[in-house]
Amino acid sequence: MRIKVISYSMTGNNDALADRIAAELSAEHIRITEKNPRTMGTIAADMIFNRTPQIHQSLDLVKDGDLVVFMGPVWMGHVAAPLRACFKQLKGKPVQYAFCSISGGADGPNPKLAGDLSKRMGEAPVALVDLHIADLLPANPKPTREDTSSYHLKEADVTGLVGRMVEALQGAIAPVQGAA
Repeated sequence: MRIKVISYSMTGNNDALADRIAAELSAEHIRITEKNPRTMGTIAADMIFNRTPQIHQSLDLVKDGDLVVFMGPVWMGHVAAPLRACFKQLKGKPVQYAFCSISGGADGPNPKLAGDLSKRMGEAPVALVDLHIADLLPANPKPTREDTSSYHLKEADVTGLVGRMVEALQGAIAPVQGAA
């Protein structure tokens, strides 16, 4: 089984994690980039109107039987819009997938994320790791959206978060490899 790590990151946080996870899993890392610039306004419009932006990448490198680890932020409780284009390309292909994220978390957990992923891919992920920047910041005063959106992961953050993500992924990868 081949592993592909596909990431989208507006701030660089998810890409930093994806680089390290790809190295830990001996996986290929594919970075998703958009054809048009991203702003807070386009984030809101994409989420409200369920739009899928155009991306530069074709996922022809993903083959049947691969495990795809998606890495990207969660916006308004849903998968970041640029990853939707990837999901459309891969939906129905015989691949397994996992989803890992570091996102703000100032508004709390993302209880609808698993359902959003299942709807978009046609099946549940083999692993879902949804971590929050708010948990890296002091609890008092409560972190705001501004605090979390401007935070850039430090090396110690990356090391700790990657360890947690890889542990969860390895637990999901073993059964997938056994079924292959």
